[in-house]
Amino acid sequence: MRLSFGRGDFQEPGYLCANLAAQLAAIERRTATERCADTAPERLAHLLETQHERSGQRVAVLVDEYDKPILDALDEEQVARANRDYLRGVYATIKDCDGHVRFCFLTGVSKFSKVSLFSGLNNLIDITLDPSYSSICGFTEEDLGTVFAPELEGLDRERVRDWYNGYSWGGAERVYNPFDVLLLLRNRKYKAWWFETGTPTFLVRTLAERQVHAATLEDALASEKLLGTFDVGRIATEALLFQTGYLTVTGVETEEGREFYRLGYPNREVRESLNESLLDYLTGNAWRPEEHWGPLRRILREADFAGLAERIRALFAVIPHDWYRRSVIDRFEGHYASVMYAYFAALGQDVRAEDSGSRGRADLTLRAGGQVYVFEFKIVERAGTGGRWRS
Repeated sequence: MRLSFGRGDFQEPGYLCANLAAQLAAIERRTATERCADTAPERLAHLLETQHERSGQRVAVLVDEYDKPILDALDEEQVARANRDYLRGVYATIKDCDGHVRFCFLTGVSKFSKVSLFSGLNNLIDITLDPSYSSICGFTEEDLGTVFAPELEGLDRERVRDWYNGYSWGGAERVYNPFDVLLLLRNRKYKAWWFETGTPTFLVRTLAERQVHAATLEDALASEKLLGTFDVGRIATEALLFQTGYLTVTGVETEEGREFYRLGYPNREVRESLNESLLDYLTGNAWRPEEHWGPLRRILREADFAGLAERIRALFAVIPHDWYRRSVIDRFEGHYASVMYAYFAALGQDVRAEDSGSRGRADLTLRAGGQVYVFEFKIVERAGTGGRWRS
């Protein structure tokens, strides 16, 4: 028995109930099973029991996109909570009917806590960060070198790897984003194919509202418990980014028997695209990356410091004054470092935050054109009437 929540508009109140009812009705028609009730849990229980009795074999239950009805409605918190509570009752039915169930497999983007969504289905085995299953969600290096070898002819493997490889769930092997690879092979162009399928409006707004500095995302550290803390109205930033594919595991560290996960951008596509979206949000879509790409490359190639300073002034000039007036974030050095990091990262430059060296740590370093640019950010208070903070 397969249920899928991969299609439909779950932001609409009541749609989830209608969607599941239609799926159960289709299964009832295919299996010639009489509808026994109006409510989904009772209908699901009746289907499991009936199919077990008819076949003499317990049922395998597959649920795809189990979390989509909640994720789709995160902007509408009341609807998201209602969808979560409704699904909790549906999934609890599977546990209640475990005598008729041989196997149950649920897949989705996020990892909701068992308390919030699976309090009734408490016998699940979580394989999210199990190294034994770390390569099941993407194409491996071997896949590209064997299955896709004919289609890769004429493409630079290192460039393909830089753009689309890098996803890891704690195992030794990293995997490619399948969506990206297939569109690359079809169109023969290196683009942010996956990122362009949907603008992460909720994600970007959340990062900005929480004043998360773009630079800190490059090397975040999180516990396994934190990565699993995902619920409506209570989503850790690291969990949100990890579970939606914008950060991945870059290393595993053990401290007194506890495991911690080092997180970072998986590849060039995500790093550039997410930072470009952050800049769009901060500038009110006023900055134009196409106007900066060529000039910035020339400036860095020629070590044109005056030109670089002018580019930086132009960048901050397009951030709406009203955005500053509503927030105190501009009082902190991290804000300027974050905007600068997002700017260089969005344009594909090798930029590093809190870069350590033998003589100390720099706020930001940029490597380009055979040069290393070191940035330090200081906020000074200017005295006088109406004095305010300036960079």
